[in-house]
Order: sequence, then C-alpha cells, then structure tokens
Amino acid sequence: MPVRILQERHVVFLVQPRLVNEPFGDAGVLLDFTFKSRAILFDLGDLSPLPAGTVSKIRHVFVSHMHMDHFAGFDRMLRFLLNRTAELQIFGPPGLTDAVEAKLRSYTWNLLNETSADFSIIAAEWNLKDELTRSRFKARGRFDRETLGVEVLASPRLLVEPDFHIEAIELDHGIPCLAFAFQESLRVNVHKTALDQLSLPVGPWLTEAKRLVRSHGGPGAVVQIPGHRDMTLGDLLSAKALVTGPGERVCYATDLAFTDANVSRLLTLAGGSDYLFIEGGFLDEDKAIAASKRHLTALQAGSIAAAARVARAVPMHFSPRYLGQEQSLIEEFRAGLADQAPHADP
Repeated sequence: MPVRILQERHVVFLVQPRLVNEPFGDAGVLLDFTFKSRAILFDLGDLSPLPAGTVSKIRHVFVSHMHMDHFAGFDRMLRFLLNRTAELQIFGPPGLTDAVEAKLRSYTWNLLNETSADFSIIAAEWNLKDELTRSRFKARGRFDRETLGVEVLASPRLLVEPDFHIEAIELDHGIPCLAFAFQESLRVNVHKTALDQLSLPVGPWLTEAKRLVRSHGGPGAVVQIPGHRDMTLGDLLSAKALVTGPGERVCYATDLAFTDANVSRLLTLAGGSDYLFIEGGFLDEDKAIAASKRHLTALQAGSIAAAARVARAVPMHFSPRYLGQEQSLIEEFRAGLADQAPHADP
C-alpha cells in the first residue's frame, strides 16, 4: 500500500507499477505500460496472481538474485510463453545464465523442433561492472545455449530504449543482489481538464502524441484522434493538454542488509523517485534477526524512503512470522518515514 510523502499531481504515467503479490508474498513489481500491450517485471517470484493475459505482455524481466522466492516464477512464465512467437529477455546478476539453463535442462524437450513456435529466451548477465553477456535459448533448438556476445556498458543501464531506461546497482544480501530503477526519458503529463475543453477523449492516441513530444516532433506534426478531428502537436501543447516535466522514476529494492554502503547506494538510486518499492519485513524488536538474515526492518525501510524523499513509498516482502501483525509492520514503516537520516550498522 503506497504511503504518500509528497503531494501527488494529476498525471498519466508511462507505466503503472504495482506489487505482484500481497505484502506477505514474494517480492515482485509489475510495470504495466499505459495504453500499450506491454509490461516489465521486477523479480520472478510467485506469479500466480497474474492472469495469463498479463504474463503474455511481459517481454523484459529483471531478477535481483536467484533465491527461490525471487526466481521460482520462471516456470510459470515459460509455460505461458512457450508456444508463442516471442522473445523474453531476462536480466540479472552473475550466475543468471547458468540458472536459466539449469531450469530449461530440467525438462524434456523431445517434442520441440524447427516447426515449433519461434520462442526464445535471452539471458543478459551483468558482471556488476561494465559488461553485459547475452546468451540465447531457442525453443526450435530445444533450448540449447548459444552465446551471443558481450556488450560493454558506459553506465549501469541494462536496458535503454527511446522512452526510458532501466539501471541497476549492486546491494549486499550476503550475495550480490540487484536493485533497479525505471527512468522515463521525459514525462509528458496529460491534463484532463484541457482535453475536456478541446472535447478530446483520453485514449490510446495519447501514446502516439507523447511519443512525438519525447522525440522532439515539430509543432506541425499531426496527431490522429479516432472519431475526432486531428490536432497538431503544437495545438495540444499550447492548449496545455500535454505538459512536459521530469520523467517518471520507479525504484525497486529488496533483500538488503542495513549497512552504510547499502543505504548510500540505494539513496543515490532512489533519490526523488516517484515510487520506491522496498522490503521491510521485520519488526524493530527483531532487528538482530533481520540483520542476521541481511534484511531490513520496516522501521529501517521507512527511514530510507524518507531520506530518499520519494513521492510514494510501498513496503513489501513481509516475513510470514508476522502473519496477523501486518498493521504493526505498516505502523513501524510509517514511523520510519519521520526519520530523515537513517543510521546503518557498520
């Protein structure tokens, strides 16, 4: 459940983020594109709450680490996509490619051949520095491993597209664990009141209009609006139906120890974000247990969200030891929001 820290403005975001599971379930966030049949997934835990139609829209998955509650959903996704012509790209830390291959090798593929659906999986493994190694597993090749090559990265941006990019940082969970940030290139706010004054509806046509703005289309560019008169981009901007601003930023951080290094890295990633989805699964009275498992307490998570000055903070990944005590965790998370300076253990 979001905890709003800063005042919310009426905007139409490029993506609509939401938790895959309830707070006691596996961590995972779905980024559903507005007016577009596309979605991105942070982590591959339990995907049973997602209907088949939603899973079929996912083409990019970002895995924080390969503990079971963050990777077991691979099988469900594979089952839904196997007989489709599609490419699924999975990004993750060192060991990802071997993990994907091990999953695929656990099944018998004697019914697959060159006539099968052209489905493939691209495993993109980040070396935590400046290299991304890609390998492909094709259904028509019975998922034999094919190394595609190494890409040298100028920055920790694992995926870059014209409208957005996704960057990663390494956190310590006893093993490397990745946190991710979705960054929209340029936010284009839609003002409903101005649309009403122009007698224009909200609809898929706005996706094309926003694309033209982000690509710096000229004022004379024509925007087609089905069932209505066409408008130029200049007219929409001058009427303030479309207003530009800083791009949407959605951050996701789970399974991290409360250390100075982790907190510093996460504050750099999440500072000023529109959303921060953050684990906070233990009560403060059990912070020693949380530390031994390299997890955050709800109070610690709230203090990080406050220090990052995010617009919306969403706690997740509650420990099942607190079933029936959800409100206590939420209250401690909110108490942490009042602390502007988290003090981590050395």
